Amino acid sequence: MDTSFKTEVDASASGADWIPKAGFTLHAYRTIFGQGNLPVWAVNSVVIAVCVTAITVAISAMAAYAFSRTLFRGRRVLFAVTVASIMVPPQILIVPLFRQMLAMNLVDTYAAVILPQVVAPAMVFILKKFFDGIPRELEEAARIDGAGSFRVFWSVVLPLSRPILAAVAIFVFINTWNNFLWPFISTSDPQLMTLPVGLSTVKDSTGLRNAQESAASILGSIPLLIVFMLFQRQIVKSVATTGLGGQ
Repeated sequence: MDTSFKTEVDASASGADWIPKAGFTLHAYRTIFGQGNLPVWAVNSVVIAVCVTAITVAISAMAAYAFSRTLFRGRRVLFAVTVASIMVPPQILIVPLFRQMLAMNLVDTYAAVILPQVVAPAMVFILKKFFDGIPRELEEAARIDGAGSFRVFWSVVLPLSRPILAAVAIFVFINTWNNFLWPFISTSDPQLMTLPVGLSTVKDSTGLRNAQESAASILGSIPLLIVFMLFQRQIVKSVATTGLGGQ
């Protein structure tokens, strides 16, 4: 039985008792709802996840198209640097990013949480590889009709790239929703906390948190389950079409 329905004493006890000695209880959920601010945290998570997803997809798509179709000096070197940056652990960038947010007076704002998360080299690489497979004849036909580079990108390339764009958006949204470390560091105002950060601050008088952590994990995953249920067909189709599920 799930730990979230146990008392903190039973949840912290050694052994694997399926039926808790004190019986099942909703105390962990009542504590979280009573001491937390779930509606505000949920709204913050939605706003931040949607903004990060939209900006990341837009930036990554334009950068990937430039790498795929535009010839400019230093293109190969710049793309190599972009690919190499995928291997840089995000934790290394926390201190310089936080110092930058401090210098720009953005700490404890939505911008501080959103902006550092919109750079996604892995998404640029994935989109670039997809754009490489789009026949150039389609773009050339559009240019013959008088379309410019941006018009070709907007009216020809993006419509053909809907599956990969949907898959990238899904992965970015999930990763942003589950991100705990950066929102935890960049915000201290309870009114700006995301759901994972806010749930981690809820404690009861006992100081024990096993049952509460289990309840918080369930509450934090419910929105993602709802998103999956609503867009299940699109998610499965996007992953199957692009092959991102095996990466």
